Amino acid sequence: MHKRLFLWIGLLLTILACNMGSSAPTPTSNLLATLAASTPLSGNPAATAGVVSTPMFNAATPVPTALFLSTVSVPTSSSTIQPRGKIVFTCQIFKVQASNQICIINADGTGFRRLTTDSNVQHYYPSLSPDGYSVVYAAFRESNVYEIYEMNIASGNVKQLTNKLGILNAPEISPDGKYIVFKHSTGASNKNAIWIMDRNGENAGNIPRAFGWDPTWSPDGKYILFASDMDGSIQLYTIRVNGKELKKISNLPAIRGRSDWSPDGQFIVTYSGEPWNREVYIMNFDGSGARILSPTGGNSQGPSISPDGQWVAFTAYFDHPGDDHGCEIYIMRVDGTDLRRLTSNDYCDYQPRWGQ
Repeated sequence: MHKRLFLWIGLLLTILACNMGSSAPTPTSNLLATLAASTPLSGNPAATAGVVSTPMFNAATPVPTALFLSTVSVPTSSSTIQPRGKIVFTCQIFKVQASNQICIINADGTGFRRLTTDSNVQHYYPSLSPDGYSVVYAAFRESNVYEIYEMNIASGNVKQLTNKLGILNAPEISPDGKYIVFKHSTGASNKNAIWIMDRNGENAGNIPRAFGWDPTWSPDGKYILFASDMDGSIQLYTIRVNGKELKKISNLPAIRGRSDWSPDGQFIVTYSGEPWNREVYIMNFDGSGARILSPTGGNSQGPSISPDGQWVAFTAYFDHPGDDHGCEIYIMRVDGTDLRRLTSNDYCDYQPRWGQ
């Protein structure tokens, strides 16, 4: 009797357990809720940028890949791209401006060498040709006369492109390699103007209404970015090569001049600030959204963007603050991270220009 009772009870429990297992719904994963719980919320986008939070999903539930990629922050390609190309710059080897030279270094800090050879002449404002085979720069010839030269980097052969036009500097070859833009002034008027000429130095003349200095080409070769005080304070302007569409784009205090345009034409870098307190700024191509890019405290200036748009080279004094001969060439990523020093000399290295 007792044995039969126990058998009936066991059978009843087995039936109840089976019914409970077959009628209970299978747990499903709420993807959005899981992502929200696993990704910390922050008012600072940098707090979560580049961090992938991997939630625990039910192995039986397929994950919508497109939704996962659009919701979770993933590292950008810039974090893995290393600096490439070459950087030319003015090197004050003899610690006097009257003997400035032109030097070059690979973007990874290797291959430093001096390019110019005349130790008794000032050379400055170098920039690389679009193909990276040559460098153009200005050099002293005589009182109130600086000429523009082009040097073949491999052979060292130098060609003089101008002949007593005045005080010329900041030459830069157009993206298509056909023209050179530069700053022109004369000792008599000391009025700075933006000029343009053929690559071989012929047909030199001013760009109408472009009064200023430190010109640089837009990536498409249609516009020139330059600094000017034509409206009072020094600001950045853009203008078409034919002198049309003059526009002031910046509104920063104490801009100096040397600036650069990103290869995709979407943003501009420049520098601003009082002496020994300057910083590199980045802004949209129309001047909006300006913000400090460089780590503060380095008296950073003269920025130049890498050909791939991922890095910025500039001059700074991070390791030798307050030392007149302490400026070195540094690079950083376009988001202001990964600061690296390329040069380490007991003299000033400045006016970097990045190229292929």
